Amino acid sequence: MRQAGTYSGILSGGISGKTGPHLLPLARIKKIMKKSGEDVKMISGESPIVFSKACELFIKELTQRSWMVTMQGKRRTLNKEDVASAVMATDLFDFLVNLVSESGKSGEAPSPLELDTFTSS
Repeated sequence: MRQAGTYSGILSGGISGKTGPHLLPLARIKKIMKKSGEDVKMISGESPIVFSKACELFIKELTQRSWMVTMQGKRRTLNKEDVASAVMATDLFDFLVNLVSESGKSGEAPSPLELDTFTSS
């Protein structure tokens, strides 16, 4: 049986639609969820809250790993190359490798169309 983890409070009432402000817009999250597939029609009110927290944790983890790369380079400003290096060095972020390697080649951020390719799988 799976052990309760650090984030188990998320699903057991630790977060509700009535507690505190959310760092990410729930309406935008719900919109992304609905665009994820034709089969997705109804989404409960609690689902975007869980996704919001998951996104916050993801951003925090990627930022911490990217910051370690920044510090190894003896710099004080995190840049996109640091994020790309953190993605490349971490198996957990393998799903982002194509995104960071393609944007890194051209020297500019991927277009919204390119980003949509990654989100509409």
